[in-house]
Amino acid sequence: MIDFSRSTVTWKSQPWKADPYYRWQGGFVGTEGQVYHVRFTLDARCEVRHDDSGEATELFLGAPCRSEYTIARRNLFQIPSGEWRMAFSARSSISIARCPGDDTEESTTTPLDRFQDYEIDVRRLADASELRATEPIVQATLAKDLLNGLTVYRDEERGFTVTVEYPVNVMNLNEADGEFQICTGPVILPDLPTWDGHEVARVFLAHVAVSAFDHAEFILRREIEAAEAEREWLDCPRGRDRQELWDPDEKPSGYPPARPKPTVYNEIWEVDADNAVLRAGN
Repeated sequence: MIDFSRSTVTWKSQPWKADPYYRWQGGFVGTEGQVYHVRFTLDARCEVRHDDSGEATELFLGAPCRSEYTIARRNLFQIPSGEWRMAFSARSSISIARCPGDDTEESTTTPLDRFQDYEIDVRRLADASELRATEPIVQATLAKDLLNGLTVYRDEERGFTVTVEYPVNVMNLNEADGEFQICTGPVILPDLPTWDGHEVARVFLAHVAVSAFDHAEFILRREIEAAEAEREWLDCPRGRDRQELWDPDEKPSGYPPARPKPTVYNEIWEVDADNAVLRAGN
């Protein structure tokens, strides 16, 4: 059982170099040669295992931040605003889907050794137990124990087993009738067609709902297009503009880049699953 609140990723950046075109590329506002560290906690874990080969990869989802200027004294948030979040394996960061599950998009993995140094520190609780009946789940919840959800499902067509572990941040109980429902997130799900024999190149950000031991539902996040009238204020910069150029007359290919898009949770995946609740004393 992972203790997500104490599990972290830390990296050390390469010395910063100014972009030849963009004044605030990456949102960094320091000076040439500066180095900074980043640390964030983990939100969820996902293991993808190919049933025939036995090849498996363990993926993690990091806690998010709103797009920001780093490390600034004022004007900390970027407007227009987006969300920065990282999904990653032990060796690579992985694309988080922007499109619906049946759409294709450019997806890449980026080696973590692009950093000067990094550490993935996953903390586990030694006294954890697995609950597979409603009554002990109800009692553990009311006792304020630490709870994780564990959902395992198979993709029979492609021959994969997917295991998702996540903190139970929201639990609903009907103690009198012995009912429970987990409704929580975020979690990540693999885009299995992007499997290259070792890992996937894209994951979906989702929330999960569980009220039985043999069924789970995931609701996936996607980007949407805002109406033109909404884009007039949504795309209007305040303070520094992430698209500001050193020289307005020298524009890079593809200028201007797209502004952040709003996101919604809409697409539902229903799966036959093997669910359990993991508990540890609080």
